Amino acid sequence: MKTIRDNSQIMTVEEVAEFLKLSKITIYKLVKKGQLPGFRVGNSWRFRKDRILEIISKKMVGTDENYEEK
Repeated sequence: MKTIRDNSQIMTVEEVAEFLKLSKITIYKLVKKGQLPGFRVGNSWRFRKDRILEIISKKMVGTDENYEEK
């Protein structure tokens, strides 16, 4: 069974929306589509910041390893 690492931060919908510069509605839509991993605590959604950062790094185009300085 996986455990949450001590350094991971739990974020609310509002915090994720602010972090990603998106609306709360967009966050809910991404969760519904399965594109943003989260979990429910009662009626509220929560997200692990390390998982959000992981998704961002996988979606990035032109990563450092592909970058050539000219």
